[in-house]
Amino acid sequence: MRNDKSLMRKTHFLGTKIRNLRKRNNLTMEDLSARCVRVDSSNSPSVSYLSMIERGKRVPSADMLAVIAVVFQKDVGWFLDDVPEDEAITPEKGSKGGVSGMPLEPSFLFSNDILQIAIPEMLSQTGTSGRQFAHLLIRAHQEHHQNHFPDLERAAEEVGLKRMPLATEDIIDIAKGMGLKIKWIDRVPKEVINEMGISSKQLVTSFFEPPGTIYISNILKNRPSRLKYDLAVHIGHCVLHNKDGLKSVMMSGRRDDFDDALIPQSNTLNAQDILHAWRDFESSFFAGALLCPKVPYRQLLDRHGYEISVHKQLQVSASVAMRRMTVVSPYPHWHYFDAYAPGKLKAVYRGNGIPLPWGNMRLVEDPCQHWAVFRMINEPVEGTSAQISILNVGNEPRIYCCESIKVDDSAGNPHVLCAGIDLNPAIEAQGKDAQSIAYDLKQACAAGGGSIIIPKHIQKDLTSVAKILNINWIERGIKKDAQLICSRGAVCPRQPSCYAAGRNLCEGNQG
Repeated sequence: MRNDKSLMRKTHFLGTKIRNLRKRNNLTMEDLSARCVRVDSSNSPSVSYLSMIERGKRVPSADMLAVIAVVFQKDVGWFLDDVPEDEAITPEKGSKGGVSGMPLEPSFLFSNDILQIAIPEMLSQTGTSGRQFAHLLIRAHQEHHQNHFPDLERAAEEVGLKRMPLATEDIIDIAKGMGLKIKWIDRVPKEVINEMGISSKQLVTSFFEPPGTIYISNILKNRPSRLKYDLAVHIGHCVLHNKDGLKSVMMSGRRDDFDDALIPQSNTLNAQDILHAWRDFESSFFAGALLCPKVPYRQLLDRHGYEISVHKQLQVSASVAMRRMTVVSPYPHWHYFDAYAPGKLKAVYRGNGIPLPWGNMRLVEDPCQHWAVFRMINEPVEGTSAQISILNVGNEPRIYCCESIKVDDSAGNPHVLCAGIDLNPAIEAQGKDAQSIAYDLKQACAAGGGSIIIPKHIQKDLTSVAKILNINWIERGIKKDAQLICSRGAVCPRQPSCYAAGRNLCEGNQG
């Protein structure tokens, strides 16, 4: 270890390097200080001291610099002036997450006037309802904004005062404080059979009746996490939409095509469809922000390495906890799926642009059975399951890691929740060649029949990234076989193609 005087002579650009690393990894000074505390509380910088270090007003001690180095998985020597700063860790400005847009040429065909004529016709010919299209628009809006909606966050924080956890009694008190009345009703799950002959259960968990009554199924008395969520959604509806009753029915269960038997559907595009879907989204987002306020929830996740199990101590559903991860994490490249058999995505967020494993409005004939979210639907599993996957996106391999959990909804239907991240940007943020690493891992998997124990040198790079991101399940995934996956069986990269050889297996796994 260099002594402090020697360190001081070699740290002219140390503050800049630390600031660039911190920003490249989307950490606030509060985040970095908290990470340092968990490494070594006695030698960790405070937020104010970090600020002075980054501005060149203070030089950290050798012990303090060693702690910062552990957080960023760097050698102490890298921070000293005789080691040049890698261009790869210079923060990117103006970068946007979400699904990459495609060039719309010739541009005059994509004018507002032409689209207003063409879109309703397209919906009519494809059998897509106006509300389905509204949900696609909202998902694109989410992904464009990386799931960040500060106005909705602020509205929830004003109501909940950033308290966490909120008990059921706290939520009821908030509702009553707004002049809302709560009445309990006897509703039981109903068996429904869709056009494919597939049976599932549906339950109306709650509904709002103007001017101010919330009716709630007695079943939720034994499901406090769902009870709190329903109440929070209705509170959000009242706060955001002035109790006008448009957002009224809460249901549990697998619904086809986002359909609600209680709400008429239309194949034309009308303002009511768009408005209802948007208010549905706003109220749901509000509920998550009320139950898991951004700053305290982010701090909780950071303390527990983004384990899904934090939902238990907050008494919220795993779904709420995982959806909020994608919002509050400093790392922007997340995806989230809520999947029901047979191959139906009830909810989707793919801020990192990951292709869908199957349609969220239409069943596909050849879903890849190697996606963790798909495999777990039909397996009798308990607990969570982490997986490292390699998937071609735009003809280039990318490395993903996800954590999935199988749960039952309030109607008693099993479904799988999956939260995941794109590891390529995190690898690149450390000055590594993510494309080369992904290609090497893809080749190794292909040679191993589609899955393989991750080679040691790649394990080392991924473990370093896992520690920097502070996400425990990445490390668990690294210890398992990596899986080669595809967006559809028809483009299976395995040799021989598992889709061609085992189509019946894929279809059989659909439930």
